[in-house]
Amino acid sequence: MLDAIEVTKKFGLDAALDRVSLSVAPGEIYCLLGANGAGKTTLVNLFLNFLRPSEGSVQVGQLDVVRHSLETKRLLAYIPEQVTLYGALSGIENLAFFASLATGESLSRSRLLELLEAAGLPGEAADRRVATYSKGMRQKVGIAIALAKNARALLLDEPTSGLDPSAANEFSALLVKASRSGVAVLTTTHDLFHAKQTGTRIGIMRRGRLVEELRGADVSHADLQSLYLRHMSA
Repeated sequence: MLDAIEVTKKFGLDAALDRVSLSVAPGEIYCLLGANGAGKTTLVNLFLNFLRPSEGSVQVGQLDVVRHSLETKRLLAYIPEQVTLYGALSGIENLAFFASLATGESLSRSRLLELLEAAGLPGEAADRRVATYSKGMRQKVGIAIALAKNARALLLDEPTSGLDPSAANEFSALLVKASRSGVAVLTTTHDLFHAKQTGTRIGIMRRGRLVEELRGADVSHADLQSLYLRHMSA
């Protein structure tokens, strides 16, 4: 569903990505680890066609994102580290607005409430102003928008950053739930626990290169930490 094929991205003489190849199939959660500047966000931006590759190709649903930008965007939902919502509007009002932009349809209140409930937002919060929400609650509205769009692939950039352990665990459970419905999930993170808990596959990036790939089930948390630190200090 998500494929990067020998992708290089240069800014001037500097390579933010250097011949990176990875794929994420429907139902997989791919957690991409790496320090700041490793190239993780650059790769996400290539899938979104916010940036264009210097070499190689990026595909969503076997469609090249440069040549088929609109078609691939319809298949994607993106949740950044800080979900941007309108603070003066309620959660359900934000969902109604962004869902209508994504789908071209006006959803009923009952359907909007179903989506918020599926995303784990407490029912009593639906009509509260988003300005009163925690970061975790904003992330859940972002998930509800993705559900409304019926996105087949989900891109997330540091989604658990700044969340307390309970909220991070809830968010991880939502990603697992999405993957079980066939959604392909690519998430960047610094959180090794989140990667081990959530990822069906884990990649480690260093200085623009994908230096390690492994199955989440094949490594313990302690071994993942040791492997990550070894790559970071190499």
